Amino acid sequence: MAWTDFTRPQYARRLRYASDLTDREWSLIAPFMPPPRRLGRPRKTDMREVVNALLYI
Repeated sequence: MAWTDFTRPQYARRLRYASDLTDREWSLIAPFMPPPRRLGRPRKTDMREVVNALLYI
């Protein structure tokens, strides 16, 4: 199927890697990520980057 002017912007990805999540994809996954804990050190790791790394592998 050839790209059309209508569908091309929908699939245009200007990310570092082809496997990186778009904002729309991340909004669907983010609610399932564990929340930061109330006690202890604050979270320094960006959970979106963790998911991007797993998808890259």
